[in-house]
Amino acid sequence: MKKWYRFTIIMVVMAVCFVFLWPSVRWHFLTPRTDQARAMRTREQIRDEARDRAIVDYRRLLEAAQQGGDVPADMEFLVRQARRLARDNGRPVPARWDADATLRAFDGPDAVMYAIGTRYREEVFALRSLQRRAVQLGLDLSGGLSITLLADMDAFQERFRQNNDRLPTDSERNDAMEGTLMDLNSRIDQFGLTEPVIRRQGDEQIIVEIPGSADPGRIYDIIMGRGNLAFHIVDQAATAEFNRHYAIHGHAGTFDADGELLYPGIVTGDVLIRGVFVLDRYGLPEHVERDGVRQYVAISRTVGLSGDHILSASVQRDEMGRPEIIFNMTGDGGVIFHSLTSANVNETLAIVLDDRVRSQATIIQPIRDRVRLTGFGLEEANGIAMMLRTAGLQVPLTVESQQSIGASLGEDTIRQGLFALLGGVAMVLVFMLVFYKSAGINAVIAQLLNFYIMFSVLSAFSFTLTLPSIAGFILTIGMATDANVIVFERIKEELRLGKSRKAAIEVGFEKAFWAVMDSNVTTFIAAMFLAQLGSGPIQGFAVALSVGVFSSVFTSLFVSRLIFDFGTDVLRSKRIPISWSKLHVSGEATGGTR
Repeated sequence: MKKWYRFTIIMVVMAVCFVFLWPSVRWHFLTPRTDQARAMRTREQIRDEARDRAIVDYRRLLEAAQQGGDVPADMEFLVRQARRLARDNGRPVPARWDADATLRAFDGPDAVMYAIGTRYREEVFALRSLQRRAVQLGLDLSGGLSITLLADMDAFQERFRQNNDRLPTDSERNDAMEGTLMDLNSRIDQFGLTEPVIRRQGDEQIIVEIPGSADPGRIYDIIMGRGNLAFHIVDQAATAEFNRHYAIHGHAGTFDADGELLYPGIVTGDVLIRGVFVLDRYGLPEHVERDGVRQYVAISRTVGLSGDHILSASVQRDEMGRPEIIFNMTGDGGVIFHSLTSANVNETLAIVLDDRVRSQATIIQPIRDRVRLTGFGLEEANGIAMMLRTAGLQVPLTVESQQSIGASLGEDTIRQGLFALLGGVAMVLVFMLVFYKSAGINAVIAQLLNFYIMFSVLSAFSFTLTLPSIAGFILTIGMATDANVIVFERIKEELRLGKSRKAAIEVGFEKAFWAVMDSNVTTFIAAMFLAQLGSGPIQGFAVALSVGVFSSVFTSLFVSRLIFDFGTDVLRSKRIPISWSKLHVSGEATGGTR
């Protein structure tokens, strides 16, 4: 391959690696601590702070408008939105967009505060997205909580047998575990930016690792708390009667501090009052309001169908391209649901999750096994389908062990790990410079580029950095140095035979190629077995080692060769200062045998 081709390939690789590494650099080195702290907040905190910030900023804007001033500099985005609103609504465009003109372009204070809150939300979620694309710190480096959960497969099999009159297949057991993992992921979304690592270990264990500071008791309640999904028939008459009372007396005259009815006689004893909720733009349940009044419905106290009878749920599109939710039930569930829908044709069916009405649908005809829900947008349909799939844990879980790691311990570990890594690199590079003289500079450049490529690839896959992975990096240093040593020693052998610099380099790399490849291929095979058969820290070590194998081969054989050729063809060097022995310094024969 021509040298300029090799140079072009190296430049392309470095550019691509820079793109991969840039999110990690931005997050860990260029993002202020205050912004990182903003992104680490939970969704509830982000929502509340967006609301509070919107109120404060709206008051500032209103004050500026009353004084005839301009829009504050940090709210210039409102001017662009106001200009777009004026154009879209066919309103006259003012000659000057001051604070008053900007306010008038919006449809009231709520619209202004919504725009401000949306801007804040987008900023925070952009930071969250940046962090997800950066190299993560593992539990042993950042501190946090590690929980080992044990799946009760015997209880799952017994429940499955009761619902289906048979034992589950291996595929169904695996699907149940995957569904449980999905459920846990959906539940542990409220711990902020540092998202948990949830993975299977063996056939019956689930490991939950939550880096950072977290309340173990609160996490336990959320992990082990079962979602209560059920289908209830809506009592339209009771709903209308309750809403009339609520419109007159309001919330304070209807509910007490615990959310219980002040006057139970408002509705009959066979119904329950439940609020209607949808997911807001933060992905959190939000009480539905109409004309500023919260919506409630009266549902039958009797559970029409339990969520335990749902087998699967998915979102498809009908013949008109509209999204629809389709879910299937167990055999017993189909019989129960058919009886329920047969007796309540043209009535409203409510889907209730954790005592909140999440969806309502009219029963058109009796339904047995396959239920079709329509009338939703795509995002809402996906949310309801997810709720149907993950409302209750498919496999009962028990906590087998729980371990909390302090953040200070993680900081000490990071410092010691970095000292070990940098110390190992420094010692190896000093050895190469001392033993191989200026030719060791070649090895130093190759090693630095090797690190650059390794971290870039790991950053591209949002790799989690742990102590074992740091050990994998240190081992890679030795492997990459070993490749350089093999190449350099081969070149020295050719120089002993009196060959020129160019010929010694060419033959030296050619003879060293398979020796380097054999050692790295066998190491890669071992790393693959570790990655497949191991778990947790072992997998982290194996992944780091696997990436290091590829990068070290590339830098030792491809980059190092180009550096030698650059000295030969561009700098016109005739000698290779590669040893302290004068016999090996020159490309001219000074002794020995040919």
